[in-house]
Amino acid sequence: MFELSAQAFADKPAFYRELAEQARHLLEGERDRIANAANFAALLYHALPDVNWAGFYFHDGTELVVGPFQGKPACVRIALDRGVCGAAARTRTTQRVADVHAFPGHIACDAASRSEVVVPLLRGDLLLGVLDLDSPSPDRFDEDDQVGLEALAQVFLNACD
Repeated sequence: MFELSAQAFADKPAFYRELAEQARHLLEGERDRIANAANFAALLYHALPDVNWAGFYFHDGTELVVGPFQGKPACVRIALDRGVCGAAARTRTTQRVADVHAFPGHIACDAASRSEVVVPLLRGDLLLGVLDLDSPSPDRFDEDDQVGLEALAQVFLNACD
C-alpha cells in the first residue's frame, strides 16, 4: 500500500498522480460503488496528512445520504441547501472552504473540523453524490489539493457502475 512521507507530500501534483495510480489499482476489477467507496475513503484518510474525515455522501434523488467514510460518526442526511456538501451538490462545483465556521449554513458534524473540500460526483448531468474531506487545520486545502482530489474523484467514478 501507499506509504506517505512528508517529502512525498512536498510535491503535491506528483503525490496526487501517484495516489491516483494507487487508487486505480485498488479499485481495478471491482465495479460495486459501495465497496469501492469504502476502500477509496480508507485510502484517502490514511494517505493524506492532517485529515480528520474522508468519505462519501450519495444523492438519493432528494438529499445527500452518508456513504462509506473514515473518521468520527457523521451526519446521516444533508439537504442540498445546507452546508458545504449541499453547496457542492447544488452548484455541481467543488467547494474549498478555508474556515468552515465562516461558511453560511455550515453543518458541524465534527466540531474539530476547521476546513473542508467537497468534490461533486457527476456522471454527465447526473449527480451521484460528493466526495468530502475535512481537516482540523484552518486553510488545509489549497488549489493543488483541489485539482488532485478532483482527479481522484474521476478515478472513483471511472471504476464504478
